[in-house]
Amino acid sequence: MSAVAYKYDEIKALGVQILAMSTDSRFVHKIWQENELSKMVPGGIPFPMLSDAGGLIGRVYGIYDDEAGVDIRGRFLIDPDGIIQAMEVLTPPVGRNIAEFIRQVKAFQHVRATGEATPSGWQPGKPTLSPGPDLAGNVWKVWKPEMAF
Repeated sequence: MSAVAYKYDEIKALGVQILAMSTDSRFVHKIWQENELSKMVPGGIPFPMLSDAGGLIGRVYGIYDDEAGVDIRGRFLIDPDGIIQAMEVLTPPVGRNIAEFIRQVKAFQHVRATGEATPSGWQPGKPTLSPGPDLAGNVWKVWKPEMAF
């Protein structure tokens, strides 16, 4: 969450609304914000931290661990129509990549605005693909694997 907070201005400029959620209470969130998060990011977390006590929302999204009684760390990219376009769920020891999240937001926004498709590793300004019958068997003319790295 601190990485998201650190890049919050850039994310907000993309028109993205960030919500954080855990099974911890709002009181635990307050203490966490005051005693740790605000020391990692000046001012702390600038977006809402919601409580999913009991894991009802985590169950809906398939990330609630019944045995541990917690929501597993996950990230969901939901479009303006309320449709999940991307999700990432990792075990706690592995951190997520905020740069990849921002890249995905930009890719989904580009796809939504243009109807084009973005190939693996796409970055703004790089070639895109125009879906349709003419693309079948011709992707190699537009995109090469080394373009993703």
